[in-house]
Amino acid sequence: MLPFEAFLALRYLRPRRTFVSVITVISVIGVMLGVAVLIIVIAVMSGMDKEWRDRILGFDAHLKIYSLDGSALTNYAAMMKQIGTNQNVAGVSPFIRDQALVKTELSEEDTNFCAALFFGADPGTLAGVSDLPGSIVQGSFDMHEQGMLIGIEFARALGLHVGDRLAIYSPGSLQKMARAASRTNEERVAPEEFTVRGIFDAGFNDYNNSIVVASLQDARALYQLPAGGVTGIYVKLRDPFLADEVARQLADSLQEPARIMTWREEHSVIFSALAVEKNMMFFILFFIMVVAAFGIVNCQITFVVQKTREIGILKALGATNWQVLTLFLSQSVAVGVFGVGLGFGLAVAALHYRNEFLHLMRQVTHTALLPASIYHVYDLPAVIQTSDALVICGTAFVTCVLGGLFPAWKAARLQPVEALRHE
Repeated sequence: MLPFEAFLALRYLRPRRTFVSVITVISVIGVMLGVAVLIIVIAVMSGMDKEWRDRILGFDAHLKIYSLDGSALTNYAAMMKQIGTNQNVAGVSPFIRDQALVKTELSEEDTNFCAALFFGADPGTLAGVSDLPGSIVQGSFDMHEQGMLIGIEFARALGLHVGDRLAIYSPGSLQKMARAASRTNEERVAPEEFTVRGIFDAGFNDYNNSIVVASLQDARALYQLPAGGVTGIYVKLRDPFLADEVARQLADSLQEPARIMTWREEHSVIFSALAVEKNMMFFILFFIMVVAAFGIVNCQITFVVQKTREIGILKALGATNWQVLTLFLSQSVAVGVFGVGLGFGLAVAALHYRNEFLHLMRQVTHTALLPASIYHVYDLPAVIQTSDALVICGTAFVTCVLGGLFPAWKAARLQPVEALRHE
């Protein structure tokens, strides 16, 4: 059995052909749209954050360990063994990384030059720290005898295919060429020649555009590092969110001082920008809820004015101020419940069909609404996090209740004599 306050509130909310009913419906629609838009936008921002993090950390390492002075690590084998004893470490692998200039043809005609980030990797341990071995879309994961792997966007931009040959210039070789150009009797500096053995798709446009990968031995020869020298060590963790803690543990346990960089530090600009955008979008779009709350205030004030006679009768029959307050506040609660529930359902449905709608809009407008070169994704990601949904629905509901509090309080303060004076 419902209390009479709730019974009357629901009875008054029944659709009627009155102006108040129209305002009530508009209030519910306003709350519904506000909740739906907020959930959709925040879910897409959370999806972008998760998608970027998964793709970046799938291809890149959670920790990178360098020497303090920036020189090559020559005792990396012992360091890797020591790092592997940490219970949070899932894999370790050495790497060499530096800038390079790529020449796409060895002949003098139809040559293309492109700057690239050259990676030297150990094929035996790379799979333990990176998804690169499983990301090959053309060719194979083969880096022996001057073999090279390139990104799919890099290959598309330069018109490369599996089997094509490349010339690679390191910064050192370019300096030698510059010095040789000023001397007539200087020996010509020849670039290192590589063969494209595989094309990978890392799922992240920056990696697909700029990275080339070769074996550790070939990279060491290209950059003339000392025997057994590498740039650093990749470390993959069982839980990437423990990166800061594990970095502190390794800094204390390593026998030699080292510089340890976490994925949060290396990609801080991307993830900080996403966090700021997510918070800003929440506060900006929350004003939709404020507009809906004003609609509820307008509806309740109009309703109180229309029901002044009924309020006086209820007061004369013994209804307390609290009961009258609860009666009108229950209407705001009902509007909030209906609006929030319908908004959540609309958001879930819209997010379920988001990519179908995106593809339809692409066909209709003939434009790239989500350019991979900018957003680094090909489909629209979305993740409804429980905490975000609870915050949005909770604040929307509280806003609806607060919107009806003042009219309900004014109704509760009406005196029976004043309410029935003109009846």
